[in-house]
Parts: sequence; C-alpha cells; structure tokens
Amino acid sequence: MTDRVIDSTDAALLLALADYPRATAVALAETTGLARSTVHSRLNRLESEVLSDALRRVDPASVGLPLSAFIFAHVTQQKLSQLPESLALIPEVIEVFGVSGDWDLLIRVAAADADDLYRVADLVLSTPGIERTSTVLAMKHMVPYRTQPLIERVRAGARGADARLL
Repeated sequence: MTDRVIDSTDAALLLALADYPRATAVALAETTGLARSTVHSRLNRLESEVLSDALRRVDPASVGLPLSAFIFAHVTQQKLSQLPESLALIPEVIEVFGVSGDWDLLIRVAAADADDLYRVADLVLSTPGIERTSTVLAMKHMVPYRTQPLIERVRAGARGADARLL
C-alpha cells in the first residue's frame, strides 16, 4: 500500500488509461492536454507509488476455476504474521485480508467445482496457525473490482467526506 494520494492530474491520466490501456505517452498527452514530459514523469511515479500491479486482472474462470468463495478464518495470534506467506503458497488463494469482527482473516479463493473447493478449504484449514474456518460460496459476481468512480471524484476536486457531496 501507499501513502501517496493522487491529484486531479493523476486522476486524468488514470481515467485516460482506463479508456485506452495501451495508449502511448504521446496519445495520453493529447487526450489529457498535458505535456508529454509531464505524462511520462507522472506515469513513472504512478507505476512506482500508486498502481498495485501492472498485470490486467485475469478472471479465474479463464484458467478453469469458475467457482469463487470466501473463507473466514480464526487464527492463532502468535502465528498471524506468518499466515499471509503460508497462504500465498496455495495457488487458489487470490487475496487475503485481515479483518475486524468475529473472524481474523477473509480469504478469497477460486476453485474448479465443489469438490475442488472442498480440497482448497482443507488446504487453508490445514495451514499452521489457522484454527477454524467458515466458507461462503459466491453465487454471482455483481459489482466487479473498480476504482474509476473514486478517481473521477478526485478529478472533480473532491476527496474523502467532501466527495460524498458530489
């Protein structure tokens, strides 16, 4: 994660990239009205400080894993710091979040079918430090991961609580 907050110029670049992901710096400069050198330096900074990865998100279904599920986990607190690394060794684990409330971790996984999900859930449960789990099957992906509305608010000049007024 980064502490860097984007400004309206960054937002304009990110929105242009969302529309044209393969745009060159020259094309982005034309689209945004910025100088090519500004575009180039801003893109470098965004890539190193803001963008979480350069890979496009690949739908797990395209690699034969159409089932999506969330595993809530209680953990042994003394082993919490090692769990992200251990869980990352399971290829079907897509994301892991530390959460508040009744559970300690929220683990997003992908699986081929119910039997495969059972296998993946067992791998998670057998990870040292995981005490118990509860699995929830995602029936339908209704709102995909998105940040564009947030970037549009920044471009409009609003942040945080002020942005709700737009």
